[in-house]
Parts: sequence; C-alpha cells; structure tokens
Amino acid sequence: MNELTLGALALLPIALAALLLVGLSWPAKKAMPVVLATTAALALFVWDMSTNRVLASILQGLGITFSILWIVFGAIFLLNMLKHTGAIGVIREGFMHVSPDRRVQAIVIAWCFGTFIEGASGFGTPAAIAAPLLVAIGFPALAAVLMGMMIQSTPVSFGAVGTPIIIGVNKGLDTTAISEQLATQGWTWEQYLQLITTNVSIIHAIVGTVMPLFMVMMLTRFFGKNKSWKEGLEVLPFAIFAGLAFTVPYALTGVFLGPEFPSLLGGLVSIAIVVTAAKKGVLVPKTQWDFANKETWPKQWLGNLEIKAENISGSRSMSIVVAWVPYLIVAALLVCSRVFTEFKGLLTGLSISFSNILGETGVSASFAPLYLPGGLMVIAALVALILQGQSGQKGQIVRNAFGESTKTVISAGFVLMFTVPMVRLFINSGVNLSDLPSMPMASAQMFATWFGEAFPLVSPTIGALGAFIAGSNTVSNMMFSQFQFEAAMSLGLSPALIIAAQAVGAAAGNMIAIHNVVAASATVGLLGQEGATLRRTIVPTLYYVLASGALVMTALYVLNIAGPLSH
Repeated sequence: MNELTLGALALLPIALAALLLVGLSWPAKKAMPVVLATTAALALFVWDMSTNRVLASILQGLGITFSILWIVFGAIFLLNMLKHTGAIGVIREGFMHVSPDRRVQAIVIAWCFGTFIEGASGFGTPAAIAAPLLVAIGFPALAAVLMGMMIQSTPVSFGAVGTPIIIGVNKGLDTTAISEQLATQGWTWEQYLQLITTNVSIIHAIVGTVMPLFMVMMLTRFFGKNKSWKEGLEVLPFAIFAGLAFTVPYALTGVFLGPEFPSLLGGLVSIAIVVTAAKKGVLVPKTQWDFANKETWPKQWLGNLEIKAENISGSRSMSIVVAWVPYLIVAALLVCSRVFTEFKGLLTGLSISFSNILGETGVSASFAPLYLPGGLMVIAALVALILQGQSGQKGQIVRNAFGESTKTVISAGFVLMFTVPMVRLFINSGVNLSDLPSMPMASAQMFATWFGEAFPLVSPTIGALGAFIAGSNTVSNMMFSQFQFEAAMSLGLSPALIIAAQAVGAAAGNMIAIHNVVAASATVGLLGQEGATLRRTIVPTLYYVLASGALVMTALYVLNIAGPLSH
C-alpha cells in the first residue's frame, strides 16, 4: 500500500467525525460510536493489529475516560456546592463590580483566570472550571463552552507546569541520538530543549496576543442580539492590553526561566493587572454590552445547569474573599501538586494501575484520584462546605450537589466511553503485524510528501491534528516530535523551530479536541451541541495554525534563522 493511500485511510476516522459532528450536526453520543467502529475496523483489517491489542486499547480508553469524568465531576461538584452555599451569588456580584460589560467579564474569567489554571493543571481543566463559572454569572451555556475552549490555545504548551514540553517533547524525541549530534556542535540537550522552549514562547506570544479580542468578537457575533463583529472590536484596546498582560510575562518567563512557569506566571500577572485596570475603567469601552433577555435565547444555547434567582443574589454575610477561597485552594493545590515532589508523591501514592492489559500487549492504564484535578476540586468543595455552609443545612447541601453532579457525569460518560477508546486505538496502531506506521504517523507523512519545502507552513497543522485526535498537547508532541525533527533535517531547516511549530499547533488543536468539547459541555449540561461548538472553534484554530505556520516560514526562509543541526 502506498504512502498516500495509507495516509488517506488514517485520516478516515477524523474526516468521518468532522462530517457527522460538524457537517451533519449529529450529537457526539450518536456520532462517536460510528467513528469508534470505523477505527476498530481499520485497526483490524488495514493496520493488522491483533484482536487482543485492539481490545486492550479500548479498555485503556475506558480507563482514561474514568479519569476525565472524575475531573468533570470535581468541577461540577465544586460549582454546585458554591451554588447551594450562596457563594456563586457573591462571586457574580464581585464580577459585576469589576465590570458589568460581558466582554470584559469573558476576558477576566476565561482569559486571565483560565490561563492561570491551565498553567497549574492543564488537561482541559480551565474549560471545565471557566465554563460553569461563566454560566453562573449569566452567560449562555454554549457561549461559556466556546469561551472555555478558546483559552485552550496560547497557555497550553506550558500547561500543567510545562508538561507538554518536559514530557511531550522529551519523550517524543530520540534524545540519545540527538544529544550525540548536538555534542559535535558544542550543544547539550538541556540547551537545545531551552531553545525549543524559547521558540514556542515567542511564537505563542506573537500569535496569541489577539486571542482575547478574537474571543469577544466571537461572543458578540454569535451570541449578541445584533450578531455583530463590530461590537467585539469596540473592546480592542482593552483586549489587546489583556493579551499583552499575559503574553509579555509569559514570553519572558519562557525565554529566561524555562518551560515550567510561563503560563502560570503569565496568568497571575494578567489577573492582577487586568482586574485592576477593569475596576478603574482603563481602556474599557464607554458603552456596556450585554446579552439579550434570556427569554429570547435559542434553546440550543441553554444547558441544564440551573442557577436560580435565590442562588445568585449572594449571601450578605459572606465576603468576596470567603466566596473565592475554594477556587484559590484549587489553584494552590494544583501548583503544589505539580511543583513539590514530596506532595506529588503523597497524592499519587493512592492510585490504581493496570499494566499489560489482556496479556503482553504493552497497553496500560492508571487512575490517581487525589492527584487528578477532580480530586483536588472535591477537596476544595468540602472546604467550601465547612467555610460557607450554614449549620443544620450542610448535609442537604452535599446531597443536592452530589446528586446534580452525578447526573451530568453519567450523561457525559456515554459519549466519552466511545470517544477516548477511539483515540487510544488511533495512537496504539503503531504496533501491528504488518509493520505499518501508526495512523497519526501515516497521516503526517502524507502531509510532508504533499507540501515538500512548504512543510513548515503545515507543521503546526500536524500538531493540531494530533491534539484533535488525542485531546492533549502532550500526546501530540509525543506522537509527532520525532517525525517533525526528521522532516526538518531532510529539508535542511532548523529542527528546533519545526518542533516548536509542532508544539504550538498542538496547543491550538485543543480548541477542537472532541473529548475536551464533550467534557466542557458536560460541566454546563449542554451535551448534544458538540458540533455547534466545533463549527465555531474551527475558526480560531485555523487562524492559530496558519498564522503560526506563516511565522515559521518567514523565520526560516525570509529571516534565514538557523540553529544547531541546521545545514
């Protein structure tokens, strides 16, 4: 079978998912079983995977699904707990005091707070936290999911304290062989990884600064009563200011400190600067913008996450600090669990793991309930109950929050139990009886053959493809970094720049990752509208990968930027 045919067959599950979800507007619960069956058929009859490995991959996917659902449950349980204690009303009023303008609120909650959470945790957590919080202060559920997904871009490459670079790129490259090549030019692997980090942070800073503006323009165009792009442009000075408040410290941290803290520090700095500016009215538009009356919203905008009037009025006896304490605890626990080795070891000590599922398949899965963000959010929710719950009502508050959260998670579970196994089959297809490259690698090789010297233009798209499949920047980097390195070497281009393009594209691909959309939608009770979200998030994703590709092409062919191993 030739390379192009194999690449086209590898893309079939992705094309089918896009057709069913985006083209035909099927709900994910109907589309993903069909896509999983198609992927399994390809794995068995084209890639010649053993039946045991196919079944093991599906079981591995179900194990990962459980971890994702645990994160979703934690996010919803925390929000429901705050809803029933009255803290959501206090938080809502607090944001109204920052600014009543919905465009400014979207920037503060999704962009500033979301980028910080991404830096601390990653793995889709920002959308799971930001989306229900936006609904709680009066956003349509579909708009909240869209905002939550759009922050899965610029900060993602350094999410979870740098995991996509430290783990994804490191594990995705043959570091031993590359280190030997670097040594002949006087470079160490550590220096080379820092060069990749520098390139990633600079590309993201240039391309990502306009993302807050993009977010509010999408908000006003698709959810405003006038369906206007112009109403989004009215906030241009404040949006660019908010973008720079994150990307400048983000880039400086990436260049001078490494991959662990760019998103974390950038998010912290942006929260401090942007919230202060918004309160003082600096660069904020004089005309305020809001959604139309809720009674006029289309049914497809609405989820089943209910924030009733009695829950949004706030508790007069509760301060804004006490209301926010649970989210501050989540942020602190996320940072400590990712930075401090002893604390991480304590949390990961309680874990369930399975190796070589169904025999010597090389397929494994694990579940660490306390280390995953879901466990940390449950802890924060229980602290909220202690601090905010009224005596005599705490038992009822827990029962209500648990019951409502469980219903949502069960609905999401049906979709994810088909989506994630499909992803694992796709990724695990490299081990087969016909010695074929994995499905992701086959599709990437097809792109390289098609584009030749213009390959840098599509390098970010390959990264985004990996994230679309896997829902993870880290996994995309592990799948494609070595391929991107080899392609750069064959073209005589800087591998450090091409690998950086891969990492940037993989970050952008999280905006269209199916199981991320499902998980974010589940937190606001909006299952069934995944196609509507994807039709919108494809726009910023295309901007991101094309702008990044053009930037890398310019750096390589116009500015003639080289580097170690270039020739």
